[in-house]
Amino acid sequence: MIRKQLTIAILAAASIASAAPAFAQGIEIGRDGVRLVDPNSNRDGPRRDDRRPGREIGERDAVRIARAEGVREVDDVRRTRNAYRVIGVDRRGDDIQVDVDRRSGDVLGVR
Repeated sequence: MIRKQLTIAILAAASIASAAPAFAQGIEIGRDGVRLVDPNSNRDGPRRDDRRPGREIGERDAVRIARAEGVREVDDVRRTRNAYRVIGVDRRGDDIQVDVDRRSGDVLGVR
């Protein structure tokens, strides 16, 4: 009887110890399906505090923001009056268009 309880206790401790690393990960469910998220990464890009007033984001930043929204292959980046329009293909091969505000870096629309 004691041996059975000891075996169960050892199995319980082993299962709890092996599950501990799973708590360090996050998951994100979005247009691209389910993916693991590194808790140390800065997914949102630069904070608003880091940007100087009156300064715009560049095309590179717009492409990086669009990739976070699901663009896998970038076909074209167009600069409009108030936004960058990033045109490309998502992971399924469908056309995707992401509009990114030039001043704040906010996503205005995904089509």
